[in-house]
Amino acid sequence: MSGADTQDNRRQVLYWRLLAQLFDPEEQPALESASLAVVEDIGLPPALLDPKVAVDSVVQRHPGLAAEFDGLLAGEPDPGTDAGAEDEAGTGTEAPGRDRAAEVRRAALVSKVLLNVFATGRGAVTAGQLSRWQSDAGWLERALGCEPGALRGGSPTGRSAGGPGVSPTGSGGGGTTPDLSRLIPAIGPELGAVEADLVRRMRLREVLADPKLAARLTPSMSLIEQLLRDKNNLDGVALANAKALIRRFVDEVAEVLRTQVEKATVGPLDRSVPPKRVYRNLDIDRTIWKNLTNWSPEEERLYVDRLYYRHTTRKTTPQRLIVVVDQSGSMVDSMVNCTILASIFAGLPKVDVHLVAYDTKALDLTPWVHDPFETLLRTQLGGGTDGTVAMALAQPKIAEPRNTVVVWISDFYEWQCEPLFESMAALHRSGVKFIPVGSVTSSGRGSVNPWFRERFKDLGTPVLSGHIRKLVHELKNFLT
Repeated sequence: MSGADTQDNRRQVLYWRLLAQLFDPEEQPALESASLAVVEDIGLPPALLDPKVAVDSVVQRHPGLAAEFDGLLAGEPDPGTDAGAEDEAGTGTEAPGRDRAAEVRRAALVSKVLLNVFATGRGAVTAGQLSRWQSDAGWLERALGCEPGALRGGSPTGRSAGGPGVSPTGSGGGGTTPDLSRLIPAIGPELGAVEADLVRRMRLREVLADPKLAARLTPSMSLIEQLLRDKNNLDGVALANAKALIRRFVDEVAEVLRTQVEKATVGPLDRSVPPKRVYRNLDIDRTIWKNLTNWSPEEERLYVDRLYYRHTTRKTTPQRLIVVVDQSGSMVDSMVNCTILASIFAGLPKVDVHLVAYDTKALDLTPWVHDPFETLLRTQLGGGTDGTVAMALAQPKIAEPRNTVVVWISDFYEWQCEPLFESMAALHRSGVKFIPVGSVTSSGRGSVNPWFRERFKDLGTPVLSGHIRKLVHELKNFLT
């Protein structure tokens, strides 16, 4: 048997095992042992064959695989060249540029991500299993050349930076890129259906009604999202346990964010205010210098008739921070992070913080901005996106444009793009520090409407996207 035939057989073994796992609950020992031998022989970890091991876990142990998963399915070889790989004359000549060993490796990685996402089994689902599935689904979306969460968000194009079927890196893993224009719109609803089934099987309300079971839940962003979506359907013990879980998560995130927001003094020293005459403010060097004329050579003593103190009071200018957050379904992570971040900045001296959340309606959450827990309980996640209603609520809050910063967090997939952008540009021209933010996530991933991204760039206010630390840095630069 030739080397090419061997590689083809290996690839077929991996795909046959994938199909067997997806459609036949009975384990196929021959396929399992053969697949294990293939994976180990090509130098990949056996964990790729275990659907109980998350892709995140595999990548954490083998970081080099992360780049291979990105754009993996966006760069599959054209099926038309797959079967025979022969020239037109039928001579059996190998198609130029074909790397059969790479195809076997790709088959192992494709099998992993598809199996983890679509082989969800039966029975009850824990919060941890749901969180792991959502992470694996994000890897499948990345493999398709889309942003994690984009397909489940319902975008027909997957909201990828490069469009349907294009890897974010542009490489797609090699090979001929197939036309994914039909697959991308179809797979989003399928992923959504699988996720909905997992949530249904989770029986979260029953778990929350049992204090012992609820105590075993580990707060995570995915769990908090489900609690926020279902909070209006809970009461009694279940509602109390849901609030306790949200409070735990908020406190944990707030503790991390506070380490990134160092409290800083504002403005120059205000010498019109007399220094406070306390020991910690005593300026010893200046006191000695000013009293040198009182030095007694005979006694070798310095007599001090006046003490000097340092000025510590600083001139402060009240700064107004207006945070506008898109609370549609695709922005849950940002909503949670930003309510907590707004509360932290609201605790800084001389910072006047306002918080507005919106989907197709706008909600002024400023009265609760100091308590992110209460703020989140008042949000209504989901729905469409109409930023013009939020702008109508935010504009009257701007009293001194040059002393105001507006942070607008959204993916900017809006119903009324032109009117909203024009009003944002008008704020920028008036002197307001306008910061458009595409994502304020813990992972640093997010998606932004390319139409808005280009126009913000031309305006001189490029979209800030990535890790929440970036937004913290920008705000501190303005407020200090």
